[in-house]
Amino acid sequence: MMRNRVFASLEMAILALVPIAILGQAPKPAPKAASKATPKIWTGPKTPWGDPDLQGTWTSDDYIGVPMQRPTQVGTREAPTDEEIAQRQAQLQKQAETDSQEFVAENAKAAVNPPGHWGERARRPPRQTSLIVDPPDGRMPALTPEAQQRQAELQKVRQGNPGGPEDRSLYDRCITRGVTGSIFPVIYGNGTEIVQSPGFVTILTEMIHEARIVPLDGRPHAGKDIRTYMGDPRGHWEGATLVVETTNFTNKTGIGLNGGGVTHTEALKLVERFTRLDASTIKYEVTIDDPQTYTRPWTVSFPITQEPGYRNFEYACHEGNYALHNILSAARADEANKK
Repeated sequence: MMRNRVFASLEMAILALVPIAILGQAPKPAPKAASKATPKIWTGPKTPWGDPDLQGTWTSDDYIGVPMQRPTQVGTREAPTDEEIAQRQAQLQKQAETDSQEFVAENAKAAVNPPGHWGERARRPPRQTSLIVDPPDGRMPALTPEAQQRQAELQKVRQGNPGGPEDRSLYDRCITRGVTGSIFPVIYGNGTEIVQSPGFVTILTEMIHEARIVPLDGRPHAGKDIRTYMGDPRGHWEGATLVVETTNFTNKTGIGLNGGGVTHTEALKLVERFTRLDASTIKYEVTIDDPQTYTRPWTVSFPITQEPGYRNFEYACHEGNYALHNILSAARADEANKK
């Protein structure tokens, strides 16, 4: 009985000391709230030799229909409104549904025009109101007096009967669309394939299949007497951006869609920038500098994207091009009828 009371007294003493011991301990910190996941910064892939990897087949299809110059009523607003984006999305959806319904019927019959599957379609609404991003108003700079005269002479030639093939554009003749005309978005043929090797980048365009081989080793441009339709490119890296400077042009091509527009001069210099933004997007930018044609340099920019299953098709222009022959023969027939 006495032993039980002793144990009980000891137990009560121990229990009385427990709060004191707990109060003497440092308080445990409260558990931290779960932190929000930090968004990952996309890091582009590298080639085996360490350059940023731009390889693949890219297309400017999503910017088909975006005007080269911004409508004047839009002013300096670079991006469409939410309402304009929603309207464009609805148009694309309707277009996709119509295409799927009419594809078989359109391609089952013979026609003068190319088959329906040649036409390209945008997949998502563009985020620009014009292809030109500088000047800020999205408008092409004024032409120099010399360029205005060249443009008037060219229009006079194109409006009359062509005396020969030289009176038609180089694109009509299946020769070239020029550097910018080969990547600006048009109704089809917007593929650009990029292949890299140590010291070189090769850019292959789908329409007319021209390959631009760009050295990266710092070599100087060719001599001023060597001139080509696609110019003489030299490239270097600025961080993750491939910068390509091209000079040594002829004066036979233009800067518009498919190489149209007023012809530039041999003084033309292009500076292109290819920056990979994510796994499927490259930001393309080109600055046009020809002081004998434009009163100031100007810049065009838009994204090119990789799409599932997209690839370059063969462009057999000469083999099936009866247009030029028919244009010239019709001109001769018209002249004979007027005699």
